[in-house]
Amino acid sequence: MWSSRSRRLTRMPAEDPRPNQIMEIGLGFQASKTLLTATKLGVFEALSAESKTRATLEDELGLHPRSSADFLDALVALDFLEREDGEYRNTPEADVFLVPGGPSYLGGFLEMANDRLYHFWGDLEEGLRTGSSQNELEDHDTHPFEGVIYQNDAILEQFVGAMTGLSLGVANALAEEFPWARFETVVDLGTSEGIVPKRIAEENDHIHAIGADLPRVEPYFQDFASQSPAADRIEFRHADFFADEPLPAADVYILGHILHDWGLDDKREILAKVSEAVNPGGTVIVYGTMIDEQRRDAELPLLMSLNMLLETPEGFDYTAGECIEWLHDAGFEGGESRPLPGPETMVQARK
Repeated sequence: MWSSRSRRLTRMPAEDPRPNQIMEIGLGFQASKTLLTATKLGVFEALSAESKTRATLEDELGLHPRSSADFLDALVALDFLEREDGEYRNTPEADVFLVPGGPSYLGGFLEMANDRLYHFWGDLEEGLRTGSSQNELEDHDTHPFEGVIYQNDAILEQFVGAMTGLSLGVANALAEEFPWARFETVVDLGTSEGIVPKRIAEENDHIHAIGADLPRVEPYFQDFASQSPAADRIEFRHADFFADEPLPAADVYILGHILHDWGLDDKREILAKVSEAVNPGGTVIVYGTMIDEQRRDAELPLLMSLNMLLETPEGFDYTAGECIEWLHDAGFEGGESRPLPGPETMVQARK
């Protein structure tokens, strides 16, 4: 049978084909929009402290009685809510990942997906036919970082918060599992609010951690980092990897969710500039939603690469093998990949 709860669907024997997967995937936008809407309306926040009846949720969230039961029960069927004796409560996963203010909150990324990305996917056919981005910009050659995200305060605030939630699991893994004892300095390039340097500094009291990004991001970084007990070892640096100025030197460079935003020539240019900045004997870490080498199984990375088509002029995702090849061309040696929390993969090479 098709598994109803796994994106890795289990096929029926060939002699007994069923339409389950076709229906589940073909109408998958309905489940997606239900979750995104629940996040936007504050369903999970409303249920963070106690269970509540449908009538109470209607009143608190402004839901019309006509379809509130279908909406809430759909969230039960999708395993985001539980219902008992007429009262709804969050599942454990919803409590951890979908309640604002929690340390593992992913809702910021889902809100960005609802407000921006969901609409772009309605134009996937046009993007596939033209090869052009389908974002909110009329000029398909302008990158959304230049034309939208870094120009609009509300969108930028939502974006940096979304990147924090998206990178939290990786930040914890890097902070706790990477052999930091051999190094003294780290730069997180394209740092957003700075969850990666923050967690590394907090777990390794000898590390000086630098978050590097465009000047518009600095207020968000400073506000976020100032709350850390390691704030005296966390620093923000202005950095533009396409400008003539060199990047700050460090023993370790981290590039998370960066390379897939850009075309091949820009990917190579970024890595060449990073290579110049990494101290001899240092390391570069690249992480993101990398495609499996056979391009058959990594569903989310392949879909993310389509998202790059829709959102950026030339961006695309890639395999770990391709990343290692580009790193070698940039002057790095070795190269190994390993899975990280969620759909992420990390590639590491040395200078």
